[in-house]
Amino acid sequence: MQTTSKVLMVRPARFAFNEETAHNNYFQQNLGSEAEAVAENALAEFDSFVKLLRAKDVDVTIVQDSADPWTPDSIFPNNWFSSHISGELVLYPMFASNRRLERKQAVIDLLLRKMDHRKIIDLTQWEEKNEFLEGTGSMIFDRDKRIAYCCRSQRTSEKVLSDFCAKMSYDAVVFDAFDINNQPIYHTNVMMEVGTQVAVICLEAIKNENDRQKVISKLKSTGKIIVEISLEQVANFTGNMIEIKSRSGHPLMVMSTSARESLTPTQENIISTYNQIVSSELKTIETNGGGSARCMIAEIFH
Repeated sequence: MQTTSKVLMVRPARFAFNEETAHNNYFQQNLGSEAEAVAENALAEFDSFVKLLRAKDVDVTIVQDSADPWTPDSIFPNNWFSSHISGELVLYPMFASNRRLERKQAVIDLLLRKMDHRKIIDLTQWEEKNEFLEGTGSMIFDRDKRIAYCCRSQRTSEKVLSDFCAKMSYDAVVFDAFDINNQPIYHTNVMMEVGTQVAVICLEAIKNENDRQKVISKLKSTGKIIVEISLEQVANFTGNMIEIKSRSGHPLMVMSTSARESLTPTQENIISTYNQIVSSELKTIETNGGGSARCMIAEIFH
């Protein structure tokens, strides 16, 4: 099953620009705004986003983040865990030390107790070796075909990826990708999305011709309709979208307002042929956090 109607989202206690992650997240911008205003605006965006998803009949579980320990990026839970239909809860090694604090026991207990995850696969020991793999930020899953698409970065170690694939019986498709400023793309999910029928990807970011053809070939061989986006669109978080579904099974492609506004009519037409497009204003979260709609949603399979 590629998509789910159940998601978990974390309502932040004090969202803020994270200096630790800015080291290699070039999407983050510290505009010198008042921290209190940033936190308030992010909460307003979060609450509006949840309201919209629930209006589309998505089953949203909200976890209110705790103030202590302070975790400025807790709004992006998809990086520290993933949920799988076969019952596994996978915990991931995180690059930034203050993001490791997001693995709060209360959330893990909720996932185990109420959401029926029967087996924990804990990869966090890789942090001791400075090797990282940040969940569905680092990996784009084709869950039906058990494929993990993955661009190399400081946050995405092939060693940890191999460990994940061995434990979860996945095959990896690995490549290098670069943003509009020729910087390595830190998370695959800012340039790529794989849904039930549509795959959105910035092929322009994959400069190596062999890598690019390898990715195209795999997507086509698994029956995906490729929607190609540009590096400029990646900078507007167009790659950071996610397909989920309503409780009744209606497919939804969820993205930010900035992502939707950057779509061309042709791209929008292809995506909307297979999914209802759902968009929400997330500018504060995008600017200060360097992540968008997909990063805020942790899919739950059980």
